[in-house]
Amino acid sequence: MDNIAQSYVHGASTMPLLSDTIGRQLDRTAAAFPDREALVVASQGVRWTYDRLRREADAFAAGLLALGLQPGERIGIWSPNNAEWVVTQFATAKAGLILVNINPAYRLQELEYALNKVGCTALVLAPSFKSSDYLQMLQTLAPELADCPAGSLRSAKLPDLRVVVRLGDDKTPGMLNFPEVPALADDGHRAKLREIEASLQFDDPINIQFTSGTTGRPKGATLTHHNILNNGFFVGNAIRLTEGDRMCIPVPFYHCFGMVMGNLGAITHGACMVIPGEGFEPERVLATVQDERCTSLYGVPTMFIALLNHPDFAHYDLSSLRTGIMAGSPCPIEVMRHVISQLHMPEVTIAYGMTETSPVSFQSAVDDSVERRVSTVGRIHPHVEVKIVDAAGRVVPRGTAGELMTRGYSVMRGYWDDEELTRQAIDAGRWMHTGDLAVLDAEGYCNIVGRIKDMVIRGGENIYPREVEEFLHGNPKIRDVQVFGVPDKELGEQLCAWIILKDGEEMTQAEVADFCKGQIAHYKIPRVVRFVDAFPMTVTGKIQKFMMRRAMIDELQLEEQKTA
Repeated sequence: MDNIAQSYVHGASTMPLLSDTIGRQLDRTAAAFPDREALVVASQGVRWTYDRLRREADAFAAGLLALGLQPGERIGIWSPNNAEWVVTQFATAKAGLILVNINPAYRLQELEYALNKVGCTALVLAPSFKSSDYLQMLQTLAPELADCPAGSLRSAKLPDLRVVVRLGDDKTPGMLNFPEVPALADDGHRAKLREIEASLQFDDPINIQFTSGTTGRPKGATLTHHNILNNGFFVGNAIRLTEGDRMCIPVPFYHCFGMVMGNLGAITHGACMVIPGEGFEPERVLATVQDERCTSLYGVPTMFIALLNHPDFAHYDLSSLRTGIMAGSPCPIEVMRHVISQLHMPEVTIAYGMTETSPVSFQSAVDDSVERRVSTVGRIHPHVEVKIVDAAGRVVPRGTAGELMTRGYSVMRGYWDDEELTRQAIDAGRWMHTGDLAVLDAEGYCNIVGRIKDMVIRGGENIYPREVEEFLHGNPKIRDVQVFGVPDKELGEQLCAWIILKDGEEMTQAEVADFCKGQIAHYKIPRVVRFVDAFPMTVTGKIQKFMMRRAMIDELQLEEQKTA
């Protein structure tokens, strides 16, 4: 079989990979465009130039060193989108600290696991967000905060955590306020920061992002400067980003979409990051695009659907928009067409990837036909390889479905402190097994046709049912449980649970929800629950989730969502 007929593509490119660390890239951009706006957060009164952003990052980085943090240590951030998140992202990169992104939707159990799994020495957190009281949750896990000096925590449940930095003006026992940190540094700390920056290598790990897995516990995908800086750069190139662009970024920073494709895409091109608010609010996004004359807009399909269906949509002037990226979950074809025509985004692109690959592997081009952009995820990214293989690991012919595997600069270092799971994900040839089923056509365009794993994508959030199943198994009334996705018009998919109760027990759907609340993220709580006597199985005892899904589609009269 010749190469042309095989499902293998590589992103040959004359554009070299960047060889800088994230800190050096920020310095380079600030030197080139010192007076150009870098960060706008209207809700916080922030309107910073690149020179100001660089100075803020340097000052906070030196303050972290003054607190005794050492290169290679992990510092968590648990916060919605704000200026402090951006400062922390670049300050940690400059100080050689590994930034640990903690999902704003996490609850007690998940927070404790994440902080301890990677051994976070420090944590930056917002006081609260939506229904989550972050301060209260942390104080529940570490009651020692009430009596310890700020920066000197010794907690039984969080043994590695020493430093807690909170956002906002109020004082909390045992915690420093964010603005206090830079003031701790002296000339010696600033000199040490310069020494550290000079010693950092682009292959050093700099970011850990948790992604749920079939083991039932989140896995810490460990990414380097080289991984994420280059991915941000090439994502930006694909939408022809320049220093004249103003990027509206309503997607969360804790995810690669916000902090890599958004923030790192911006600083590698000198573009402006425009943050509409802490979380996604359709009206605020529309107003921000209008008021700031944004030229690009990022979002998952559900965000674009919410914008297009806002009752005041027609009252906003969105004519400044040119481009953007839709990613995170399959894109409904009609939504893509409306985004192009009604949101004035003729050059919008689709991107596909996964956290473990920094994230993007495929992206459509701004000059691809509309048909290509609504029916595929585009072509391979520069400097990345992809092959599609059958169950035996053999490359399949073009036009044949198989598992998509990725190799190149973008593949993570591995899962933090988990060699076995890393070996399962990345084989001896450094190929990342994505678990996604895909087809490559003759011209190299890729179509994602399904998932080998039973992952559920709910509004851009990846949910692995095994994790939810294992949690629900902790309920004393439940004998067995199976969790799977069912179609949902708004979110793409919703979570459904089939539960077998122990003999003599009774339970309601409300009890299931109450058991989950405060313990697992809201989006992991099953929306539909059925109590059953048995699960459909094969003769060999293998549970058939597809039969459960089909039964629920019939019972609830649901329709499969047509996607690109």
